[in-house]
This record gives sequence, structure tokens and C-alpha cells, in this order.
Amino acid sequence: MTIPRPPSSSPLSRARRIVVKVGSALLTDADTGRINRTWLETLIEDLLRLRRRGQQVILVSSGAIALGRRQLGLAKGPLRLEESQAAAAVGQIRLAHAYKELLESRDVTVAQVLLTLEDSERRHRYLNARATLQTLLSLGALPVINENDTVATAEIRYGDNDRLAARVAQMAGADCLVLLSDIDGLYTADPNIDPGAAFIEEVLKITPEVEAMGGRSASEVGSGGMATKILAARIAVSAGCHMCIAAGHHRHPVRRLEEGARCTWFVPSATPVAARKQWIAGTLRPAGAVTVDTGAQRALLDGRSLLPAGVINSRGRFERGDTVSVLATDGTEIARGIVAYSDTDAAKIMGRKSSQIEGILGFRGRDEMIHRDDLVLLNAEPAVQESVGS
Repeated sequence: MTIPRPPSSSPLSRARRIVVKVGSALLTDADTGRINRTWLETLIEDLLRLRRRGQQVILVSSGAIALGRRQLGLAKGPLRLEESQAAAAVGQIRLAHAYKELLESRDVTVAQVLLTLEDSERRHRYLNARATLQTLLSLGALPVINENDTVATAEIRYGDNDRLAARVAQMAGADCLVLLSDIDGLYTADPNIDPGAAFIEEVLKITPEVEAMGGRSASEVGSGGMATKILAARIAVSAGCHMCIAAGHHRHPVRRLEEGARCTWFVPSATPVAARKQWIAGTLRPAGAVTVDTGAQRALLDGRSLLPAGVINSRGRFERGDTVSVLATDGTEIARGIVAYSDTDAAKIMGRKSSQIEGILGFRGRDEMIHRDDLVLLNAEPAVQESVGS
């Protein structure tokens, strides 16, 4: 028998930033093809409850194609790519309008963000998307994200919003990802076929045996199945993010999780900050290097960002978003980080105050050469590493 975990110990309750994914089968009524508004209102109430206690929320929403195909009169069954894109173009307007109406009536600004696979695979587009999400959250908006089905081709699609949600969680540095679905979690086999299938409450490691438990989508309007959710879990936990698979068809589905409703948690071995820093530290060949003065070196050890004023030299060819080495004046590598400027721009602004960047470059970039969230100290104590970016 599965014992519900106490709400106070739930990763959902502890998380600073949460991504919630809603499937098409939950959002749309199977009989009418319209938005299930009564249910959606309870979900919105749940998300706003999280925000009121200081947690940041991102919503990844399916449903555009399901809504659009009804409006266009497309028959049930698989759609050709161009039919899916046409349905998405029609349905996305209706989906965005529903979220705008429900959220702005509660004095919350909603933002629509459409992403393609390339936005999370190509460095500059990834950085731009991440910066947009960070800015929206800092300004108090609630981003609603969907795949940009109207422009994506078959070769560059996520294909399902489970993996899109995991990429968004990775991009945003989220602590918790909740996949609301038509099933309450992971089973050893498909419970619709095998009555002896056992429920799994917690997954500490995604093994080949766990991957073998995946199946196909049970919903006519959904594109994901348990296999895609396990793939999403692999992305999420590698980024230090807890991920939950839970039934979403009940009203107030997120609140039910905090009250102990049954679900499956995939548990990461590190926090988002630690996982990101492990990735940065593990870069085999940094693209270039910057040398810092003793004042900047002390600031880095204190957990601060690297400002242009503290940089005295740069070498190598690098672009914004590349990993570079940070060197002390004696040439010792003391840190690595993701640089916010190219080598050309870095050479122009090093030694200058952040307030001078716009005047020198002609555009307003980041105040930091390397932000503390993107910086890892080498040969430092774990406690120091975690504080850099906290």
C-alpha cells in the first residue's frame, strides 16, 4: 500500500520555481471539443495559490490543435503535419484568449510564449528564450507556453508537450515539474491492460527497466504517452528538477497533490544550481578565457558575479553563451562560467563600469560579464559552490 507523503515534505511545497504541464485530454471536453472551463478555473486557482505564497509558476499548455481541429471540422484520427499546423493556428487564439480572460480577471498578467525545438537546442535561441522567461517572472507575469506548431516541421518538433515542459524546466532553472495527465503515475505495466500492474511512488534512478515501463498515449487528443513522460523525467532530473506524474482530471489538481494525492515523483541527485554548475565545470574545452584582478577574484570567492570592471584581459574566440575560463593574474584557472558577451565585445567593455556598457556597445546588455548563476568556482568547497548563484 502506498503511503501519501506529508504535504510539508513535498517537492511541490518546497520549490521556488514550478512548471506545470496540462495535457489536451484535460483541457478540452471529449464530447464537444471545447475548453473544459469549469476544470480550468480550478487549475488557475491552484496556480495563483502557489504565487500568493511566493512561488514562481510557468504553465505549459497543450490544447491548441484539439481546439482548432473542431473549429475547422477536421475528422478524428491522426492529422497530416499541415493539418496540425492549421489547427494549431486556429486553436492557439482560442487557448490564449481563455488564459487571458481567466488570469487577467484575477489581476495577473499572462504572457504567451511559443517555442520550437530549436529554441532549446541552439545556444543563442536558448539564451534568448531563457532571458525572456526570467524577465517575465521577475516582472510578475505568468508565462503560458506551447510548442509553435504552426512553424515547426516534422524534423524539428518536440512532438509532445511532456518533453517541451522538461526543456522549459531546464531552461528556467525550475525546482519542480508537474505533468498533469490522464493517469495518476507510473506503473510497472499498463494498468489498462495488466490488472497486476504495480504503482511506483518514487523513482530515484531512471534505469532501462524503468524506461521499459513506458507505453503509448491512451488519449485520442494527446500526443504523449508514458514513454515520453519518462524521457521528460530524464531531462528534468539531469537539470536538478523534481518531476511528478499525476492525474489531472479532478478539480484543483495541484492542490490535491499537496494534500497527498497519489502520484509518482522522479527525484534528482542534485539541485538545479548544483546540476548547472556540474555541467559548466565539466566543460572539457572552454572556448576562451578572461583574466580578473585581485578585487574581482575576492568578489567571486564571496559569491558575487563577475563584472566587466574586474576583467583585465581576454583571450581566445568566444561568443555569448560559451563557457570560458576565469584566470587569476598569475594564470591559475579559478573558475569557469557562461559568458554574456563575445570576445570582441568583452575586449571593449573590460575594465569599465556596467553603466558604461550601452554607451560603448550601442546596446544594453547584462550588467555582468558572467552572472553568478552561470559561474562555478574550481577547487572550492561544496558549500561555497552552492552559495554562488543562491
